[in-house]
Amino acid sequence: MPSAPDLLDAARAWAADDPDPQTRAELEAVIAAASEGDKEAVADLADRFSGMLEFGTAGLRGALGAGPNRMNRAVVIHAAAGLTAYLKSVAPEPFVVIGFDARTNSDVFARDTAAVVCGAGGRAAVLPRPLPTPVLAYAIRFLGADAGVMVTASHNPPQDNGYKVYVGDGSQIVPPVDGLIAAAIAGVESVASVPMADDGWETLTDDVLDAYVADIATIVSPLAPRELTVVHTAMHGVGTETIQRAFAAANFPQPISVAAQAEPDPMFPTVSFPNPEEPGAMDLALDLAEQTGPDLVIANDPDADRCAAAIPGPGGWRMLRGDEVGALLGAHILDRGVPEGGRFANSIVSSRLLGAMAAKAGVSHEETLTGFKWIGRVPSLAFGYEEALGYCVDAAHVRDKDGISAALLLAELAAERKADGSDLQTVLDDLAIEHGVYATDAFSVRVDDLSLIGAIMARLRATPLTEVGGIPVARQQDLAVGVDGLLPTEGLRYYPPHHSRIIVRPSGTEPKLKIYLEVIEPVDNAADLSQARTRAAGRLSGIRAAMEATTRP
Repeated sequence: MPSAPDLLDAARAWAADDPDPQTRAELEAVIAAASEGDKEAVADLADRFSGMLEFGTAGLRGALGAGPNRMNRAVVIHAAAGLTAYLKSVAPEPFVVIGFDARTNSDVFARDTAAVVCGAGGRAAVLPRPLPTPVLAYAIRFLGADAGVMVTASHNPPQDNGYKVYVGDGSQIVPPVDGLIAAAIAGVESVASVPMADDGWETLTDDVLDAYVADIATIVSPLAPRELTVVHTAMHGVGTETIQRAFAAANFPQPISVAAQAEPDPMFPTVSFPNPEEPGAMDLALDLAEQTGPDLVIANDPDADRCAAAIPGPGGWRMLRGDEVGALLGAHILDRGVPEGGRFANSIVSSRLLGAMAAKAGVSHEETLTGFKWIGRVPSLAFGYEEALGYCVDAAHVRDKDGISAALLLAELAAERKADGSDLQTVLDDLAIEHGVYATDAFSVRVDDLSLIGAIMARLRATPLTEVGGIPVARQQDLAVGVDGLLPTEGLRYYPPHHSRIIVRPSGTEPKLKIYLEVIEPVDNAADLSQARTRAAGRLSGIRAAMEATTRP
């Protein structure tokens, strides 16, 4: 950390260069307090100036506020200038399409990006209003852009925002491009040094949205049943309009919206975390389901690139795990027929069931590093998913996770099962009888101090696990050195006996350590299914308890 005088000098210089009166005033207030010796203000200032918000394969993501280690106009202008400088090295007059969600300042950051691109002699086109991330991913190839930027923090808490970058093939950036962009960002001296146009960018019409909706609606067979009742929540995000239009284009009845969460609201007032995976986030949707008796509940996260689902059961409505939705969509696509050469893919932290299903069907399958920046790049991708509710069911149009098209395909499967007098739970039962019970679980260790995550990982490496809950660890792998043909990534993978698996890795988008668990339990026959699930749940519970103790900060 720089000395106090150096810290104050750096903060004053940043404030003088900040183009936003609000964040400039915010920073000046902290500087004034720190100058008077306020220890909390000094610590706050040190955190704000601990480095520039890091640009990586997830782009930028962080808390809104003043200073280089926050999301603000100054940081976005630096990022846009670095991105444009990189693009000009490969395309003299780069064309960038820009989307934004409804989070605080998303529209401002989008306009600043357009101004930087045009100021550097490039061409920029901005989506007409807050729209889902998959619409931006679609627009890149639809418009023939050299790159795309989506201003969103996806399912992060309300105080965050982010900046996701795509290249011209519609996929997210990966190394070495992220490093080249980061180096160009580091070379930007100041906001004042960045030429910014006052106008000159194009504001797109609904033509892009119309084309996106029309294209993804084609993934549903015209002959498939359409009788289905769905409850939908947009989680205070931007998904309501687009999913209603998509259901209409595919000739499904309109979903019943959770009214309190249907309109965009950057404060996300009804949820602590606007993520369908978080406890309580789906309560309003499940309450509405109890009142209306639909066949299916579907939820999108705030930028609608993820899709969650819940189904009715004997004990009430049950949220499906991301791996269960992945298995359902994979089974449906296999039943419909995979084009010759088509491939399935899922991330290393997702269930191994999809690989087993693909192998039995004679379909190629690939396991990738975590994130759709890798899944979306699998050649001839017919279906790809990751357990964190991300699904790519239409790579021909969107080479990224897409919660809208995934919802359509899930609705098609549910309508078909309903027409047959069956349901989605029966599909899951049949898969378990055929392949065994693949039981998964995950939990997170959330921290305020990021150094704690590094300390836990260092501890696990220094003292390798030899047993988990009394069960010996048969094999372990350090993913940081690259294993099984994968590029190096931060994480550890353990294999206790009986086909169990544990993965420990830091989150790429939030300050937390994530632990992923899976056990596989054979099923002798249909009569054994219930007991097999009970055995799997018991094994999973024991491993989780042991790992919660092992990964405690």
